Amino acid sequence: MTDVTIIGSGNMARAIGLRAVAAGRSVQVLDRSPDNAAKLAAELGPATTSGGLGDVPEGDIVVLALYFEPAKEVATHYGDTLSGKTVIEISNPVNMETGDSLEVEPGTSAAEEIARLLPGARVVKAFNTTFAGTLAEGSAKGMALDVFIASDSEAASNEVAAFVAAAGLRPLQVGALRHARELEGMQLLVIGLQLNPAYESFNWGTALKIID
Repeated sequence: MTDVTIIGSGNMARAIGLRAVAAGRSVQVLDRSPDNAAKLAAELGPATTSGGLGDVPEGDIVVLALYFEPAKEVATHYGDTLSGKTVIEISNPVNMETGDSLEVEPGTSAAEEIARLLPGARVVKAFNTTFAGTLAEGSAKGMALDVFIASDSEAASNEVAAFVAAAGLRPLQVGALRHARELEGMQLLVIGLQLNPAYESFNWGTALKIID
């Protein structure tokens, strides 16, 4: 049995894969390009398997490590195949031409849109406030990263929180899936700061941290 299936092979897929391996979880990598999936799987270790989108996601947790539009395509592609699974949606639907608006309608979020495409799955918003570089390291400025988690399923939220904690990160469960709206809005502002030349030192290496 596979613990975590990661769909995608980009920087966030790699970072989440590294955290999953650090947590001692078995990993399957699937991608539109099986060759890219195989390359990432080889980096993650010999116990990691790989395949294409024609393969069935085997993990109890399935991570859509994709931008919003590809995530919608993959959700539509798999549909009922993901029923009963915990699906982590990580995207930030930011208009990257301007960096100052979201490409979802007011009153919804990328995570809620994905949930509508996967009515049988337990959709969780997580990892959208972590950049790939710091996530791969597991920390920023010597502090464990905070991972904000939102879901309508308490069981799925707890499952993801346990995974996040095992990966050496700090899970912060913020409530229902509708709070993905705030999480995506928060990260819109953070992404805007990365794009602002006035803050050239940020360079996608910042992190959101609740200090207690």
